[in-house]
Amino acid sequence: MSKNLYIVPYDFTPVTEKALEYALHLGKRVHAEILILHLAADKAKGMAKLKEMENLKSKLDAPTGVTITTLVKVGDIFSDIGKIAKEEKAQLIIMGTHGMRGLFQRFTGSHAMKLVTSAECPFLIVQKGTEIKEVGQIAVPIDLTKESLQIVNIAGDMANILNAKVNVLAEKQGDQILNTRLQNRIGIVSKQYEERDINAEINILSSRGSYGKKIMNFVKQNDVGLIAFSYHTESLLPQFDSFAQKLITNKSALPVLVINSKLASALYF
Repeated sequence: MSKNLYIVPYDFTPVTEKALEYALHLGKRVHAEILILHLAADKAKGMAKLKEMENLKSKLDAPTGVTITTLVKVGDIFSDIGKIAKEEKAQLIIMGTHGMRGLFQRFTGSHAMKLVTSAECPFLIVQKGTEIKEVGQIAVPIDLTKESLQIVNIAGDMANILNAKVNVLAEKQGDQILNTRLQNRIGIVSKQYEERDINAEINILSSRGSYGKKIMNFVKQNDVGLIAFSYHTESLLPQFDSFAQKLITNKSALPVLVINSKLASALYF
């Protein structure tokens, strides 16, 4: 297995420290290179952070099989993170949510969606309050669209890394045509997981209430440790998709694995 590359954007705030901590936690499960990336506003500020980044690296206790590197570049998180991830051939970007300002906006999640749509590889998003612990259950919500299925294999890869069970979630459909379409989607997912020998279960949620609330109720009742979904929308302003934003900034502070379905086209990890 070739070494995986995880990028952790870092700006010396507690929430990016949490993202780095989570990256090291994953490193206990799979050999990886963790690239700690700092984007500076200009060359002078970047030069000033070089020593701090090296000091940070020297203090980290890397798990066996994990290599830590640092990179300081002049750039903007929204326009450059996707480019850097592609140049470095990253399999995953591990990021933390901020409050009112910074990489993400906690109260709307709009910055999070802007970033997700800027890169081809998946994002693993954590919050300041995310607990670093073993994950036994992963929730993978899908819908009637083909785009929503793009997360299935990626979530399966993460399940293998974490030795976790996958819970595929879908809403019950009262309409016969829609129900037939849903059963077709479920059949595809079940076959993929069965062929890969991944421990998975299909869960049909009730048709009442919002899908987001039903997902979070399932998460709480089943001790889910990670949510994984494919982001897709017909909106001209995808960053205002409240469903995705609420999952990413969930009140339980669970880590969320998310991909932009319009760009993702290959397996990662």
